[in-house]
Amino acid sequence: MLRLHREGHVELPAARWRSKQPRRHAVVQHIEVRVAPLVARLADLGPLDIRQVRRTPEETLVKSLVEQHHYLGYAHPVGEHLKYLVSAGGQPIACFCWSSAARHLGPRDRYIGWSKEQRKARIRLVAYQSRFLILPWVEVPHLASHLLGAISRRLSDDWQQVYGHPIYFTETFVDPTRFRGTCYRAANWTVLGMTAGLGKDARGSIPNRSLKQLLGYPLVRDFRKRLQGQG
Repeated sequence: MLRLHREGHVELPAARWRSKQPRRHAVVQHIEVRVAPLVARLADLGPLDIRQVRRTPEETLVKSLVEQHHYLGYAHPVGEHLKYLVSAGGQPIACFCWSSAARHLGPRDRYIGWSKEQRKARIRLVAYQSRFLILPWVEVPHLASHLLGAISRRLSDDWQQVYGHPIYFTETFVDPTRFRGTCYRAANWTVLGMTAGLGKDARGSIPNRSLKQLLGYPLVRDFRKRLQGQG
C-alpha cells in the first residue's frame, strides 16, 4: 500500500511519526553491469534464463538494475513479493517485480465481480506487477510480450513455492503519457479502466497525478469463481 501511495494510485493518511534513522531498505546497493549492446531477433537469442530471485543473492542485482534504469526507480514492496531476473548468454536483459495487490481498485473489482467480503478474504490471490524493465542496451522486437507470457505461466507456481498459496489474477498500471502498453495487449492483457489520479494532497475529486491505465491478466480460466470462493 505504501508503494501504491507513493506512485499516486491510492492515498494513505499522513505519517504521525518519522524516524531520523534511514530505513533498512531505503538505500539500494549499486552494482555496475558492463555489457555490450544486444540487437537481435527474438528467435536468434537462444534459450532465455528466467530466474525467480527472491531470497537469493541475485535479488540485490535486480534491485540495483531497477533503481538505475527504471524511470520510477526501485521501491521496496510491502507484503508478499517476487522478483525475476532474465538473462541471455549469461548477461541480464530484463527484470520483473511482483508484489501484493492493492486492497481496493474499482475497475479491477468490478471486472472480477467479487463482493467486499470476498475481496477481503481473497485479495492475497491477486498479484501486482510493480516493475517491468527491459534493460536499455537491449533491442529485441517482441521480447517484452514474450517475457510477459513466459513469466505469467509460472507466476502462480513460484508464489505457491515461496508463500504457500497460488495466484489467480495479476494486474499492473501503465502511464499513457509515457507508454502505449503495446506489449501488454500483445500478451493478451485487458485494459480494465483508469485510475482517478488522486495522489497525496489532492483536493476533493480533482486529479493531481497523471491518470494510469489499469490492466489485468487472469492466470486461470475460472479466475472469477476462484476469487469469489466458488471454485
